[in-house]
Amino acid sequence: MTATDSHRAIDAVWRIEAPRLIAGLTRIVRDVGLAEDLAQDALVAALEQWPESGVPDNPGAWLMATAKHRAIDRLRRDERLERKKERLGRELQLQQEMAMADDNISTDVGDDLLRLMFISCHPILAPEARVALTLRLLASLTTEEIARAFLVPVATIAQRIVRAKRTLTEARVPFEVPTGPELTARMSSVLQVIYLVFNEGYAATAGDDLMRAGLCEDALRLGRILAGLAPKEPEVHGLVGLMEIQASRSRARVGPSGEIVLLLDQDRGRWDPLHINRGLASLERAEKLGGALGPYALQAAIAACHARARTAADTDWARIAALYDALAELMPSPVVELNRAVAVGMAFGPAAGLELVDRLVSEPSLKAYHLLPSARGDLLEKLGRSDEARAEFERAASLTQNVRERDLLLRRAAACGRGVS
Repeated sequence: MTATDSHRAIDAVWRIEAPRLIAGLTRIVRDVGLAEDLAQDALVAALEQWPESGVPDNPGAWLMATAKHRAIDRLRRDERLERKKERLGRELQLQQEMAMADDNISTDVGDDLLRLMFISCHPILAPEARVALTLRLLASLTTEEIARAFLVPVATIAQRIVRAKRTLTEARVPFEVPTGPELTARMSSVLQVIYLVFNEGYAATAGDDLMRAGLCEDALRLGRILAGLAPKEPEVHGLVGLMEIQASRSRARVGPSGEIVLLLDQDRGRWDPLHINRGLASLERAEKLGGALGPYALQAAIAACHARARTAADTDWARIAALYDALAELMPSPVVELNRAVAVGMAFGPAAGLELVDRLVSEPSLKAYHLLPSARGDLLEKLGRSDEARAEFERAASLTQNVRERDLLLRRAAACGRGVS
């Protein structure tokens, strides 16, 4: 095996093992920043040794054992530990835990990963910090990869991650799965982070590309892990179902030249049936767990209406509008109201939809939201009010930072009045 091949193999192993390694180390040292440093030390050791010795049969166990030895070495060198007795006691504890884990590294890996998710997505952190830390620790992305995905400077992402780890350490956030009301609040934060990552991948807020497929894949991977770790949480399955169904349309959303293809114009033969079946199965699991559907499960049910329609004309828009009614009751927001208005327009005619959209025009939070004038332009165009529609599409184009969306909106503006949709 060449050095290049060896490094590729190590990188592949690292992507798989890093989250479990960091989770297990965090349980031991109770410091997510130190745990990541120890994991990185183990990676350096692998890069030095594996090209010569070969990748071990159980690379995860090798990395964990190496990291634990590094932890003991650090504690021996750590001048901040003032009391020798405490230092030696901690050292003995680490040695015992290392011995227990040598034969079976995966004993507590499920619990450890779940705890790491709850730490990375802790509400004490700002949303953008939660996203960066989660992608770093649980998706094994480098700082450069995260920065590139979100089109922000590497230094900005690095600072967010460093501050997040420092905040968690200073707050002494326990390495545990919360219970009771705190579990609900923290689970909501975890789901929000995964959904934010997916949405940025599915509809990039800026840049030249409509999608960033890598982020969608990372979010789906995190969602599937969480569903396995928390199988009785219906909203987890709801979110996975939503992401799977949305991801099924990826190939159909972009044309040969990279142009956006709108949902109703997409070739449904290009929708991925594997993603659809997975998504519908996840939605069914959420429904079988009982109780009223939560926000993610409701959105998955909406996506399922599209997935089940063999053609755009077969779409059950009345059911979609009713599901948005339920979503608006459960999670009222201007964006939900805008989506509800679009569904009403499709189910009951553009005039009905426009009436609802017009109520949102003065909403401060939607002032710079390009999808508001875009939706209004679409409804105006259907009503034959071409000049007004053109102005709305042009306004929407001026608000978006995504090049592909801007191109689409300008094309729609130019087509107004020419009988072209």
